[in-house]
Amino acid sequence: MALLIVCRGMNPKRYEQAFAELATDLDVRCWPDAGDKGDFRYALAWDPPPGELKAYPNLEVIFSLGAGVEHILRDPDLPDLPIVRLVEPNLTMRMTEYVVLHVLQHHRRMLDYQEQQRRSHWRELAQPGADEVRVGVLGLGALGLDAAQKLAALGFQVAGWSRTPKNIPGIAHFSGEDGLDAFLARTDILVALLPLTAETQGILDRSLFAKLAKDGPLPGPVLINAGRGGLHIEADIVSALEEGDLWAASLDVFEPEPLPETSLLWRHPRVVITPHNASISDERAVIRHVLRQIAAHEAGEEPQHLVDRERGY
Repeated sequence: MALLIVCRGMNPKRYEQAFAELATDLDVRCWPDAGDKGDFRYALAWDPPPGELKAYPNLEVIFSLGAGVEHILRDPDLPDLPIVRLVEPNLTMRMTEYVVLHVLQHHRRMLDYQEQQRRSHWRELAQPGADEVRVGVLGLGALGLDAAQKLAALGFQVAGWSRTPKNIPGIAHFSGEDGLDAFLARTDILVALLPLTAETQGILDRSLFAKLAKDGPLPGPVLINAGRGGLHIEADIVSALEEGDLWAASLDVFEPEPLPETSLLWRHPRVVITPHNASISDERAVIRHVLRQIAAHEAGEEPQHLVDRERGY
């Protein structure tokens, strides 16, 4: 039984080493020099080259090396096989840490204090309580739900939006296209954790920013995008910041990546940029997740967190 690691844009050797430590009986090889393509029953993939996975005739399950799967689904020659998303407590915890950190950073006006520090300027700024600030989490999958619950525990007024209705104690909920405008109108800090699909591509645009609350206790609305770079339109973020529909933004994801040096976002004083590291999970945690799903498949059970190709997640 062999597993292929096929990933572009990251070092596969760290995952190969983790497999060697945790599953000594599993034959693990890295693309592109993996040997006979007929040997492989499983693949762990991140942004595989188009048509590559189709070349392995005995492949049975594809595992995504990330919570999102658009990097796999965009392959026009993708074989009709089960695809398993990465849903793992370590990854969820790290994403929640990132979201809470950046909500608090803007809530406590740290960009303003950092600017004051650069100017050696001592001045206290108005500070609303968390219970006065309305946070909206756009996308209530495993990552969004955990972040929303942790923010609610800190006292923020938290609401969530999802494609279909959900009942989450302590979290106001909006759903569907009809609920989106009402969700935005009550949101001071918008946290985007949607999957990237045909429906969500470019959803964070100028028209959406204009619908965010303008009557909140902060100087203006805030955007935090830790979902996918394809969710936002970069030029619209810049113009919204300049024209007042956004007060600040924290961005962890971009399209393309790395973010080009010419991007205006690098130098904007109201933007925080991180290099797509919000929820990079520990290699050993990823491998344990994959091994659990392989064991289920080998026992004739259905793996968890299977992707619905129609929905794109």
